Amino acid sequence: MAEERVPSSVSVTVAHELLLAGHRYLDVRTSEEFRQGHACGAINVPYMLQGASAGMSKNTDFLEQVSSHFGQSDEIIVGCRSGGRSSKATTDLVNAGFTGVKDITGGYAAWTHHGLPTQD
Repeated sequence: MAEERVPSSVSVTVAHELLLAGHRYLDVRTSEEFRQGHACGAINVPYMLQGASAGMSKNTDFLEQVSSHFGQSDEIIVGCRSGGRSSKATTDLVNAGFTGVKDITGGYAAWTHHGLPTQD
């Protein structure tokens, strides 16, 4: 069994600096959450999807959808609402061969708390 690789994580302030330096922001929140506001320039590919009932389920097309926006060597910072989904998504990306991926600790909640740029 292959050993799972653990991706690195960065604070929102470092993530913002990386974004300014050319990294790209992958927002893995639901489309509804994304529409309510997101980091400037973020690309939305939900890691979890709202099911027919009240529950959420993993987006089985996540890796394919990410690959349509990003190359495996692209420098990507990954965020969600508070850090849970982005951590799982980042781990999946690293294990699928993406090499420049970093998880944003604290997610969009920390991003807005620090007053970093957003758009609707």
